[in-house]
Amino acid sequence: MDYKAYIAQRLCIESMSAAEIAEAIAVPPDTSLGDFALPCFKFAKILRKPPVKIAEELAAAYPADGVISEATAVNGYLNFRVSRRGLAEETLARIAREGARYGASDLGKGRTICIDYSSVNIAKPFHIGHLSTTVLGGSLYRIFNFLGYRAVGINHLGDYGTQFGKLICAYKHWGDRNAVQEGGIHAINDLYVRFNSEATEEMEAEAREYFRLIESGDREMSELFEWFKELTLAYVKTIYDRLHVTFDSYAGERFYTDKMQPVIDELEEKGLLVESQGAKIVDLEPYGMPPCLILRSDGASLYATRDLAAAIYRKNTYDFEKCLYVVAYQQNLHFKQVFKVLELMGKEWAKDLVHVAYGMVSLEDGAMSTRKGKVVWLEDVISRCVEKALSVISEKNPDLSDKEAVAEKVGVGAVMFGALCNNKIKDIVFSYDKALNFDGETSVYVQYTCARAASVLAKARAEGAERQAAPASEPCVQEFELLKALADFPDVVKSAAEKYEPSLIARFCVDTAQKFNKFYFDCKILQAESEQAKNFRLALTEATLTTLTNALTLLGIGVPEKM
Repeated sequence: MDYKAYIAQRLCIESMSAAEIAEAIAVPPDTSLGDFALPCFKFAKILRKPPVKIAEELAAAYPADGVISEATAVNGYLNFRVSRRGLAEETLARIAREGARYGASDLGKGRTICIDYSSVNIAKPFHIGHLSTTVLGGSLYRIFNFLGYRAVGINHLGDYGTQFGKLICAYKHWGDRNAVQEGGIHAINDLYVRFNSEATEEMEAEAREYFRLIESGDREMSELFEWFKELTLAYVKTIYDRLHVTFDSYAGERFYTDKMQPVIDELEEKGLLVESQGAKIVDLEPYGMPPCLILRSDGASLYATRDLAAAIYRKNTYDFEKCLYVVAYQQNLHFKQVFKVLELMGKEWAKDLVHVAYGMVSLEDGAMSTRKGKVVWLEDVISRCVEKALSVISEKNPDLSDKEAVAEKVGVGAVMFGALCNNKIKDIVFSYDKALNFDGETSVYVQYTCARAASVLAKARAEGAERQAAPASEPCVQEFELLKALADFPDVVKSAAEKYEPSLIARFCVDTAQKFNKFYFDCKILQAESEQAKNFRLALTEATLTTLTNALTLLGIGVPEKM
């Protein structure tokens, strides 16, 4: 339940809407005063009364019910206390009823959200720099679907550019078909790195010619390119499968080759395209930005040209409400330019394009470069984390069956959570020590909490114990704090969607796990003081497991039954 909205709807304050009142309601730092508080100081000027008097009058007029048990005035604050029993019965009954759909809604019914994420480059392995865009986009995809939207996941492949001419040149000079077929993406990458370190001027010219032949549809060059693409997609699929990431479209840059000219023509017709030193640009200086380059002096297209065509194609194809671009913040200017050009073209939906920027990933000794071969492969990071997880699990629970499958969920979850647990805009300096840390505020801690809850419930089933939403008495502090957290989950999911911030769900997971463990250690469950107390605490335990499972699933993280 959205308690702030519920309280606000039952308050009448002159010149203030329920939404404005709800926004002013806060959670007091000292919960002994109440669960929610409305500071009345800002109303003094409007109502021409002292804040203390306003709070007293509002408290006297507020009707207590089964949701809010008490409204009291204290020094200009209107404090509200939630009915413990009412919260317990309503929350536990709802979670039991909705199960895997708890937190879901039909908020987005009939509306489409396009999400452009991962966008890997053909012929280049999946490095740690691709982690954030892939797991952030994958999580947003699940969150929006969970809220009833039709989410369209788009992998805007990097399959266009002069690097493919360089790759073909390297292959023709040094490559062997059988060796590349067997070595796959890493064999291709080795050729690319070698070209950038050993290529002569003659080879550079040769590479440019090979790319021209690709563009012109030359059969041999196109067949080589398609082979490299096939090897790349087969490779990245293994990574996507481990990360539980899916896409609805793999339409990359090359897909828009025949869709750029209509955009260029429209820019010409609307007088937006001007010549500058032989190139064609859209002048954005009046809007505080450098010009948006549409065509080079040699007539070649650029990223902006293809992104303009892609945006128009997506609007025409999907009629999206929003189109999200999950791309690093280094591309802030690029997207501002593209969005502004579309606005100048008269595309009123340009306002619905959103750059979901995130921080960069670097090694501890500096940034990565595929050309120089200085990268850390994501598959290696995942595998090392899974191996570490298997080692720890084998030590802690040597008799656990299916340890490898559990280790996969734990290890992969640790990598994904590392990219999702902090605000997305923060830069990440990748550290194996941090990625392999199984203590503290990690997915491993949350997964272990779920396993603990599952163990309690399994023992209860063996004993034939029942569950009931009604508490034996007023819920204690530990029970109430956990109940409040569980009740907040639907609002957390909505907020994560509104702010494009899966870290809110990751933070929820850790906070709720901490509250459950406090409850677990301080309150007897199976040995409770009465049968009714035991049954209520079992219902609370089951509700926690359901909610944490739903939350981790939205992040793409699996939940082992045992650890």
